[in-house]
Amino acid sequence: MEKIQKSEAEWRALLTPEQYRVLRERGTEAPFTCGTDEPKTGGHYVCAACGLALFRADTKFESGTGWPSYYAPLAPDRLEEVPDDSFDMHRTEIRCARCGSHLGHVFDDGPPPTGKRYCMNSVALQFIPDTHQWHEQNR
Repeated sequence: MEKIQKSEAEWRALLTPEQYRVLRERGTEAPFTCGTDEPKTGGHYVCAACGLALFRADTKFESGTGWPSYYAPLAPDRLEEVPDDSFDMHRTEIRCARCGSHLGHVFDDGPPPTGKRYCMNSVALQFIPDTHQWHEQNR
């Protein structure tokens, strides 16, 4: 996968202020602030910064945490795992493998079949329904 690199000025021009804070400055949105409407069709959640497909809609589950949660990525090579020891906690940060944007964290308290909870910031993702014409390289 070819990496996408942009200057911080280019990212600022591309993203909303909240997306920039979360995706590029490793911020976190407040819990329970994302929309509650669930998609009525199949589809994918893509990186809001570069459009890389990251999660299938059918892997999303209600975790009760206030952030969108998924039990498996579309493919392991779509995400980068980075140790995160901030706030006196040991966590695993999840970044987009193509553009390096911060998406959220992964935890070992998810449902079967993986036991993983990919706890993502909603502003870091965009839903693309399967009916949408979409570039094949992003699937």
